[in-house]
Amino acid sequence: MNQDIERVKVLIIGSGPAGYTAAIYASRAGLNPVLYTGGQPGGQLTITTDVENYPGYPDGIMGPEMMEDFRKQAERFGTKVRYGMVTAVDFSQTPYVVTVDEQVTVHADTVIISTGASAKWLGLDSETRLNGKGVSACAVCDGFFFRGQDVAIVGAGDTACEEASYLANICSKVYMIVRRDEMRASQIMQNRVMNNPKIEILWNTETEEILGEEEVTGARVINNVTHQKRELKISGFFVAIGHQPNTSVFKDFIHMDESGYIKTIPGSTKTNVEGVFACGDAQDHIYRQAVTAAGTGCMAALDAERFLAALENH
Repeated sequence: MNQDIERVKVLIIGSGPAGYTAAIYASRAGLNPVLYTGGQPGGQLTITTDVENYPGYPDGIMGPEMMEDFRKQAERFGTKVRYGMVTAVDFSQTPYVVTVDEQVTVHADTVIISTGASAKWLGLDSETRLNGKGVSACAVCDGFFFRGQDVAIVGAGDTACEEASYLANICSKVYMIVRRDEMRASQIMQNRVMNNPKIEILWNTETEEILGEEEVTGARVINNVTHQKRELKISGFFVAIGHQPNTSVFKDFIHMDESGYIKTIPGSTKTNVEGVFACGDAQDHIYRQAVTAAGTGCMAALDAERFLAALENH
């Protein structure tokens, strides 16, 4: 028998706005939650510079600082925040068995999954270097900073079209970089971008390099049919080629859609396994905002609290 087995009432997996909000509610309810941060403590917000759309921060706040505030608030009420990555789960029996970093075993009466999603990137060195300095994976979060400027967006799905339209409302020009000669987006979304005079679609085009030292000043693109190169003068570069939910460790037990997002029962955070709840971007591929993630984190904690209360009354 592993000596390191710990028994907890509420185990929270993931440390973005959803996980920390769940922790604040669960700890204030006296449930002594334990939260494991995962590989990117603070989640996607730690690679975001300015957050200006979260209520309560009138002057805006840096993403990493905001997550620090969330963590301190959770710890103030008694949440145990631990660094570690969940590497295996067994939800076939209760208490649920969760393995962290392949060596620590935790037995949990309830589990809240808040592992989030990671943006897919093009894989360019310049993209990594200029991330947060003009390169972004969220037009709704960061488009405002490029008001009245020229920007580019990569992608060909509904999200890319939606974000291109959003950017066209506030930017002076939007280049839409599409790898093939057609889009994956629904017809209505395609029509919207094609009929927008501010959006120029570059078909059969790929990005070779994002230009700029301290911040984005342009992008070098190549037409993959004619091999002609072109330099775009832009100050913002948006990547909208999708997100990957960080849920693969749960796939043997939890119902998901074809993209790997966890299915929850509408109006709740309940999954197909009783006592296992999911919140934040691990189950939301529509809104993907810090404030909506925090809202579902609150819901998950309340759902877990009610579940535990019902167990005790049996």
